[in-house]
Amino acid sequence: MFKAQHAEHEREKHSLAGTAEVPGRAGRTPGKGEISGRIAGPRAGEFSGPVRLYVLLDVLESEHLGDGMSTVIMHNVVSVDGFIADAQDHVGPLFDWLSNGDAELVDGGAMKVSQASAEYVRPMWASIGSMVIGRHLFDMTNGWEGSPPAGEHVVVVSHRPEPGGWRPEASRLQPGHPHPRHQCPYYFVGDVTQAIAKARELAEVRTVVVAAGDVGGQALALGLVDEVAMDVVPVVFGSGKRYFGPVDAQHLLEDPHTVIQGDRVLHLRYKVRRS
Repeated sequence: MFKAQHAEHEREKHSLAGTAEVPGRAGRTPGKGEISGRIAGPRAGEFSGPVRLYVLLDVLESEHLGDGMSTVIMHNVVSVDGFIADAQDHVGPLFDWLSNGDAELVDGGAMKVSQASAEYVRPMWASIGSMVIGRHLFDMTNGWEGSPPAGEHVVVVSHRPEPGGWRPEASRLQPGHPHPRHQCPYYFVGDVTQAIAKARELAEVRTVVVAAGDVGGQALALGLVDEVAMDVVPVVFGSGKRYFGPVDAQHLLEDPHTVIQGDRVLHLRYKVRRS
């Protein structure tokens, strides 16, 4: 029983950020360990000081400059020695910073972080158009029950088809249902290159986020990642699931263009250096 409860707790921590609503979505009734609400995007006077300037310029650059295509960002919360979970997929204290502050990440929600983290995370989440994840993460979170942490589309890299009977019943999507929820389109694609292409097509000029780990590492090795984003937590795992997954060669990054100190987390973003 203890092991089952512990596994459930770890699964909730893996999907903690994935239970919030993104702007423009209908509300939902939270289940165990879930959080309802809506991500509060930047409003006039909401941010202050240098963090405001860092974040707003960064989002502006990612979404509106360059060739008009979406920016592909590899992202995850990570230990200082480069792991996103231990060998049993337990995340330990990696997500503790999402509940150690006073600033709400979602209106009326339970996630409360430091003001510095809130000013960084809110616009980043709001900028996401689509996500690319691996089948392992999909299976662990059950696809967030059709409502992903951010974005309007999810592309799953998998050689297996979508599990039969997985999607929420159509009745739950109707406005009259007592617990309606928004369901995003999910796409199951056989390889990483096709998945990134599909996600960029769906996101248009918005950001594509690729989950760090096996899929993110493959995307980086293939030259498909524009930026690397890390929420670094001061803990050493020693071993486990690597942030960069199967990467076994050198890849140069630019100096970090975002460095924001939160409470028990350091937010970093690097552009990938192109040769």
